[in-house]
Amino acid sequence: MHTVLVVANETLGGRSLIEAVRKRKEERGAVRFALCVPRTRPKAGLVIYDDAVFDAAQARVDLALGFVHAEGMDAVGEVGDPDPYTATMDAVLEYNPDEIIISTYPETRSGWQRRDLVERVRQASGLPVEHVTADPESEGLPFKVTLAVSNRTATGDELLNALKKKADDDGESARLFIVVVPQEGGDGAATRRARTRLNLVVNRLRNAGLLAAGTIGDPDPFTAIMNALQYFRVDDIVISTFAETKSGWLRADLIERVRKASMKPVEHVVHREAVPAEL
Repeated sequence: MHTVLVVANETLGGRSLIEAVRKRKEERGAVRFALCVPRTRPKAGLVIYDDAVFDAAQARVDLALGFVHAEGMDAVGEVGDPDPYTATMDAVLEYNPDEIIISTYPETRSGWQRRDLVERVRQASGLPVEHVTADPESEGLPFKVTLAVSNRTATGDELLNALKKKADDDGESARLFIVVVPQEGGDGAATRRARTRLNLVVNRLRNAGLLAAGTIGDPDPFTAIMNALQYFRVDDIVISTFAETKSGWLRADLIERVRKASMKPVEHVVHREAVPAEL
């Protein structure tokens, strides 16, 4: 089977990349796509949490694979090295592709282009390499994206119902959901707790028929959200908290801070169940 290696990060989902993938499918018929997403280091926060960085890239992979599979295409994917050249060459060895598509921002915004990534890969691999440019922020995406942020309220029915309503209101339009669960500390136990909550809520969304993926985030919820906005192009944000008397996030004025900093619509969902409040 003809194998196409697709290398992309923040431009994943860009219209030109989707058109290039669809074109290969039309031309080749039986084609397999191998997706490689290099990790991106966050700009916000004083401490970088490697698990959160990996999860963000994996969420991109999961959402892209879900979208491609929905188009009836055969695809696999993986998170790559933070260096895009190393990530690409590792994927060449792993998947033995017949050709490569590399998606970047336009030249004025692209660190990959400044590092001459396309030509370096072309020379090192000896394979045909197509370079497509995309700017999802200005072009938009062929689907809507909602960022859902929660921690101890993540598995509540209130959040699930709010997200299902968004999908129902869209009708035939596609909507993707990216879940962010901030950690409650920087140790291994906090990472495991956050990942458990993340898996529970993502599985609930998928079982409800929604296309969802997620990532754990920085212990500071505002930083976690700002990093997610760097990683993903989103249309709106849903934040789930306990009621005001129990919520540390509300005492820190999280909703308004995110609304002002992101310039995105922010919906606040209140979890009513009587359980221990956030730290």
